[in-house]
Amino acid sequence: MKKISIGSDHAGFIYKKNIIALLQEQGYDVHDYGCYDESSVDYPDFAHPVAKDVEEGKIEFGIVLCGSGNGVAIAANKHPKVRCALCWNAELSRLSRAHNDANILSIPARYVSLPLALEMVKLFLETSFDGGRHLIRVQKINYLES
Repeated sequence: MKKISIGSDHAGFIYKKNIIALLQEQGYDVHDYGCYDESSVDYPDFAHPVAKDVEEGKIEFGIVLCGSGNGVAIAANKHPKVRCALCWNAELSRLSRAHNDANILSIPARYVSLPLALEMVKLFLETSFDGGRHLIRVQKINYLES
């Protein structure tokens, strides 16, 4: 069974519930790190566990949500081996996988419709990394001082 982790703050809670239902329909074993209602919470508390699962190789892909998508993406990208892409349309979601080999999708719940968010999730999970010239670029993402 395919595994995926997901986490959101209060702004992404409703979308997260709908995304989990979609993922389960598609046969994913979903690890939900919360939040579990619309009470105000701190987004890093939900982005870090998803990113840690990717970092440790427990899962291949994760999904994080907050109001703007920025906070959870910033938090997730603090983890080595994580390439979290903030996407606000279907094409960006596809390109984040094809060109950037993103392994976490960040969704701005206050700025995209639920049908678009679900479409972005589908595209993110269906799209393969193109490799080739993009591989060289992805390998340069982690900053190493010379």
